[in-house]
Amino acid sequence: MIKLKYFITLFLIACLFFSCKENQVSKATVKQDLLIDLNKLNNEIMQFQKIATADKSQKEIIEQFKKSRLAYKKVEWAVEYFVPETARFMNGPALDEMELEENRSFEPHGFQVIEELIYPEYEIGNKENLLREINIFKANIKQLQNTFEVITISNDYVLDAVQQNVFRVITLGITGFDSPILQSSILEAGQSLMGIPVLLERINATSKTLSDLKKLTAQAQKYCAENNNFNAFNRAVFITEYLNPISKKLKDFQKEEKIKMVLKSSPLKPTAVTLFDKDAFDVNAFVLSSAYNFTTDKALLGEKLFYDKKLSKNNDRSCATCHHPEKAFTDGLKTNVSLNGSNLMRNTPTLTYASLQNAQFWDMRQLDLEKQSVDVIENKDEMHGSLKDIHAQVLLNNDYIKLFKKAYPKTTKPEAWQIQNAIASYVRSLNAFDSRFDKFMRGEKNSLSNQEIEGMNLFMGKAKCATCHFTPLFNGTVPPSYSKTEHEVIGTPNDASGKELSPDTGRYLYNKMPQLIGAFKTPTIRNIAITAPYMHNGVYKTLEEVVDFYNKGGGKGLGYAVDNQTLPFDALKLNKNEEQALVAFMKTLTDKKYQ
Repeated sequence: MIKLKYFITLFLIACLFFSCKENQVSKATVKQDLLIDLNKLNNEIMQFQKIATADKSQKEIIEQFKKSRLAYKKVEWAVEYFVPETARFMNGPALDEMELEENRSFEPHGFQVIEELIYPEYEIGNKENLLREINIFKANIKQLQNTFEVITISNDYVLDAVQQNVFRVITLGITGFDSPILQSSILEAGQSLMGIPVLLERINATSKTLSDLKKLTAQAQKYCAENNNFNAFNRAVFITEYLNPISKKLKDFQKEEKIKMVLKSSPLKPTAVTLFDKDAFDVNAFVLSSAYNFTTDKALLGEKLFYDKKLSKNNDRSCATCHHPEKAFTDGLKTNVSLNGSNLMRNTPTLTYASLQNAQFWDMRQLDLEKQSVDVIENKDEMHGSLKDIHAQVLLNNDYIKLFKKAYPKTTKPEAWQIQNAIASYVRSLNAFDSRFDKFMRGEKNSLSNQEIEGMNLFMGKAKCATCHFTPLFNGTVPPSYSKTEHEVIGTPNDASGKELSPDTGRYLYNKMPQLIGAFKTPTIRNIAITAPYMHNGVYKTLEEVVDFYNKGGGKGLGYAVDNQTLPFDALKLNKNEEQALVAFMKTLTDKKYQ
């Protein structure tokens, strides 16, 4: 009897022990799974190193490279979210990383650099560089392993990182941004999505929403597997029928599990259900401080200032003189005219959606709209005004004083910085997100024609437009963190004849780095149908001319010596029907008020 009790006790202790062990495993699985997947990635990279060292065939090298990329896609959700500095040197563009504040740059590393070494032809002379890149990649994996060993990954951050990764697939994955040469992005997108239900199971395996997510992600992966031709892939279908529904289900899961939102200063609001919600973006993420935050009262005051000619020295020019509302706040000129009647150097850009970028002007010389407004007001060629004098005039104007008190109730009288902030606030009110494209992405399937949908797929695929003009802002503000706005060197001609390169050095004027000669901000192409002419110098009158320029490979494709061109210089090989479809799609980005 005693022996029986003894064995029963041992049995119960054993059951309790294994039960506890099981619970411990389930609570720690997200981190454990991540570390296991990092180890698998390391194994694939080591195999890649072994194949490269043994001088295997190009086919074997490329196949192992693709396997390594697929392994990376399983951990990308965490790497990009928690350690973006390392991610940049694992799967960032094969372009120098610039630190303009210190006038220095860092050479790129990672998959995209390796891709250029092995494709389209792998030469044995590249072996040393290839092995060097593999060793750097291995060191980065080790750094990631050390990092994830010590950090805590809570459920709210897991869910936020997963949602961000869905947005990454939309904006960078299926566009070819991170696999520009091999274009292996489609299968990789499916791999990224398949990890979602595995992660959420660690939070709650019995969730009602989880079963829906499993079905959706499995269907999405199947769609990628069956339609893995990069140029033929239907992104319009994939986003609207798979990725947007997955985004919505992730929000449902969050509500079901009562997981709090991650509150952070980000252009993409934590409340955004999909990337294409009308109110998905927060202009306040681009302001200097909370005191500069947008309000409707500030915008109303700013509108009055925007149209006030007293802001200029001779009371004959307002902001609206060069930014006409009916032209989406451009002027329709090749370049505007200075106060003395001579032509200015650059084309007047649209102010619509200008608030959703981290730099202003073509040369990006100012970081925010407040500095942009005073730069123009005090520029001797543009308005030649004085913020000090304008402030003095405002203090004598009762109508203005009333508007300032309403817009800035905590201050006793108008202050100079508030003039800048009010004008900037008006500009921040100019983002409508109500084009036919927006309606299509929100489920109104009849809002785009078949030709326009073809154009969308070309824009995000074969034509490579979306690798610089990121969906859905269609500017150079890089998703999904939107913390950086890019410049590009495209080799714009000096005139329509295309005989010579534009002499404008762009951003190089302010940062004397050779990579920046001829570099200009990537502007939004929303409302592009009514903001002609195009390019920093207004060289092209029509969208057809613009598409033809890119189709030929930019300046280098035209034969100019643009050694630092960031735009791929190979011809896109778009036929006339494809060029027309591309133009048709860009016209769908026109806001409702301009249609």
